Amino acid sequence: MAAAQFGQRWGNNRVCPNANKFLQRTGVEAEEEIDDMTVPELSRINHEEQTDWMEVKPQRHVVNEVEEECCKIKTSRKKAKQLHTCSQCGNSFRQKGGLKKHMRIHTGEKPYTCTQCGKRFTDASSLGYHLRVHSGEKPFNCDQCGKKFISSSHLKAHLTVHSGEKPHVCSYCGKSFSRLDSYKRHQKTHNEVKDHMCFECGKSFTRVTHLKEHQRIHTGEKPYKCSYCDKSFTLSVNLKRHERVHTGEKPYKCPQCGKHFRHSNSVVYHMIKTCLKSSL
Repeated sequence: MAAAQFGQRWGNNRVCPNANKFLQRTGVEAEEEIDDMTVPELSRINHEEQTDWMEVKPQRHVVNEVEEECCKIKTSRKKAKQLHTCSQCGNSFRQKGGLKKHMRIHTGEKPYTCTQCGKRFTDASSLGYHLRVHSGEKPFNCDQCGKKFISSSHLKAHLTVHSGEKPHVCSYCGKSFSRLDSYKRHQKTHNEVKDHMCFECGKSFTRVTHLKEHQRIHTGEKPYKCSYCDKSFTLSVNLKRHERVHTGEKPYKCPQCGKHFRHSNSVVYHMIKTCLKSSL
């Protein structure tokens, strides 16, 4: 009966701290002791119990804050353990495969080989883009002019031609560029930096692509094959120029008379000899 009274007084989810003393005894002894208490004594006990409970509430709030902070620390540590960090430069990756691919930058490993020309690549996606050079596949189309590209990044860089945006400005001459790589190459012309050297003849180049094109002189490599005949070329631009013989394409137009030509230099020659001369 006494336990029931205390339970009702404190609610079903809370237990009076002093009730434990009575519940440890027999029910009869607890009831007798409660009956012997005067009204002031019972009021004092109630006041002490309420005071204890008020002191416990802010303490619990502090404990909850500490527990939340500990939980955050454990979560951040768990995430840190999941990252895969490069021992060479400190870059971190969520996937182990990302770290493995990144390490090839330091080791120079190129496990993916082109079956057409023997060129090697660090990852399968780069090889996939390269194979489109041989196949002629260009799945990304410009909706402004219809020009096709082998990758979405090449298309994105091309679109700046139509927008006219040139955010990269040379601090030496003020010339502007739509692409960052073009800006960096231009900067080297001022600094005269040619940090890509051929180990066969010692010739240096500002661009790694120019070095690779030059090295084909030594190796005799001609990776660009005509799809209409058996001819091969060291440069893709030479292949495009040659294939116009088969297709009959004449993309260069004289602004004076409207005549079309296969090559840009043919337009210049035509204008000097014919159109400009006749206008004088």
